[in-house]
Amino acid sequence: MKKHHYNPDSCTTCTACVVHCPVTQAVREFRGPKLAGPAGERFRLSEDDYDAALEYCSNCKNCDISCPSRVPISTLNMKAKAKYYKTHKQSLRDWILSHGEQMAKMASMTPGLANMGMNNFLSRAIMKRVGISDKAPLPAYASEPFIKQFKKIKQQSFANKVVFYPGCFISFNQPEVGLDVVAVLQANQFEVIVPEEAVCCGSPLVVNGFMDEAEANARKNVAILKKYVELGYSVITACTSCGLMLKQEYQELFEINEQERVAARIYDISEFLLELYDEGRLNTNFVKQAGRYLYHAPCHLRVQGIGRPGLELVKMLPGIEVTDADAGCCGISGNYGFKDDKYDIAMSVGSNLFETIKASGVTSVLSECGTCRLQIAHGAKVKTAHPITIVRKAYGI
Repeated sequence: MKKHHYNPDSCTTCTACVVHCPVTQAVREFRGPKLAGPAGERFRLSEDDYDAALEYCSNCKNCDISCPSRVPISTLNMKAKAKYYKTHKQSLRDWILSHGEQMAKMASMTPGLANMGMNNFLSRAIMKRVGISDKAPLPAYASEPFIKQFKKIKQQSFANKVVFYPGCFISFNQPEVGLDVVAVLQANQFEVIVPEEAVCCGSPLVVNGFMDEAEANARKNVAILKKYVELGYSVITACTSCGLMLKQEYQELFEINEQERVAARIYDISEFLLELYDEGRLNTNFVKQAGRYLYHAPCHLRVQGIGRPGLELVKMLPGIEVTDADAGCCGISGNYGFKDDKYDIAMSVGSNLFETIKASGVTSVLSECGTCRLQIAHGAKVKTAHPITIVRKAYGI
């Protein structure tokens, strides 16, 4: 098994990461990824030194994208944060935001009541007291979780099978995206398997220093997915943060047997469909539909280095006009923008994107990331959708 050891001295102090860090541009208190990451790590290797500025790092990974020396700066930051929280207790706010899966499972018992309770004046005031912004666009819970809806689908059986890992947001907040994924895969003669025992990828846990819990989730998910990979199945994701975690961050953060083998079979849904297209296997019987969209590439997609498969796929659809917004980070970065002390920073980071959307005149924006869609709807006052939803409509199903 390949072991990952990161040498901060690989950093040449070129400051590319500082230039591309959206948080550095938005808040003076953050000294930037170069100082918080590689430079800070040099001190941390010799003595216990925690820079409070690390709390400003959103783990958006723009520093990783821009680094010419390929130093995983965000990973150094997350590991430093995790080390600090081994001897310091996280806030209640960070516990709540990091354990969305547990919160959602409880809420899904009575989603209507949970949504009412989450959005009234009193509850928002209480959340603000614990540090969750009363202005942030908290996602509503679906009336029925994805897995329950998935089990009702009478799939057509095919020899080709794939595994779909929905992740927390699709599972509990927007199950319709998961249903779109299943429908599109069925239209391409794939039978879909959803492993019920899979757990949260761990991305929300990592960013708030719950590294041990994140590793436990990683070990469980790798063990589950490995069984399917050994059968020759690919694993499909429709959330870029989940995909990044399963494909890349597990390898950067943890040392787990067979994780690289599993990572090699993880695909974003649009990436998978484009591969079918390249092989001449994609069902291209698309019906013409009218639509004008702007597309936002999530940071956690761009760091994967797979291009913009969702944008490419939608561009293939007849009657659809879609343009890449190419306007930087939306600011929310998972649960970062939900924090009361980070809300204004997140909105400032996303302001260029919001203004770009407003100037374009479009009324709907496409993006693969659930929280990006929340932030865009909140900041630009437009409708949002996952690219795969538009693809499903093009199949007329």
